[in-house]
Amino acid sequence: MTPIEKKLMQPMVKASKDYRMIEANDRIMVCMSGGKDSFGMLHMLQLIQRRSPFPFSVVAVNLDQGHPGFPRERLEEYFKSLNVEYKMLYRDTHSIVIEKIPSGKTFCSLCSRLRRAILYDAAVELGCTKIALGHHRDDLIETLLLNLFYSGQLKTMPPRLTSDDGRNVVIRPMAYCAEEDLVVLAQEQSFPIIPCDLCGSQENLKRQQIKALVNQMHSENHHVKGNIMAAMGNVTPSHLLDPVLRELTAFGPSSQEDPLTFLHAPMEAK
Repeated sequence: MTPIEKKLMQPMVKASKDYRMIEANDRIMVCMSGGKDSFGMLHMLQLIQRRSPFPFSVVAVNLDQGHPGFPRERLEEYFKSLNVEYKMLYRDTHSIVIEKIPSGKTFCSLCSRLRRAILYDAAVELGCTKIALGHHRDDLIETLLLNLFYSGQLKTMPPRLTSDDGRNVVIRPMAYCAEEDLVVLAQEQSFPIIPCDLCGSQENLKRQQIKALVNQMHSENHHVKGNIMAAMGNVTPSHLLDPVLRELTAFGPSSQEDPLTFLHAPMEAK
């Protein structure tokens, strides 16, 4: 292995152990968008597969969503060169997104929801036990802050998630990996990267603003990203404001009498 492969291997193995991502006899659907992250994920999973003490298999799956000019043949040629099992899917969700989303608005949310539904069904049809997505440490950090700033929620992308209907298990094997390391791997391996700009809606996204903010802070203090990741795994529920957590921690059941009830009682007439 090259130095960068060794550097990425450690956090991937640790994340897998922490969240039971890769298990014996798994058949993992590796979702391939054509970006550096999905290429890196497939590359590293194949390395892990060759060194794993237990058997598991991978199938690379690409979904062509009908974006004009999408070079699917570039991906298919790459899969063939790896001698990896693969499946090329086609669903024209691009036309649906163009129809539903007003001009000038961001397509990403609806596009991703449609893509997720298609991939969930495909995983069942292919007999896959896990669906692997190529999100990394920086994605988790940015999602946490996006939810905090713009949605009023304290949550991020979970490393392992069971779908609501129980049919699928989604894993993010690179949850502990730094994006900067995946950039180095992509350059080293010369992945045939397909940029996610085919729909023309990628400019001025809030995620890019958050990324710039985090990178600026990290350049001033190289512990920032590590500290944010650590914070997501070091939660003090009693020091948050969620009413469910409040009842489970500091204050007990809501049936207990409020000691400040007298403040809300109507004043007696004199």
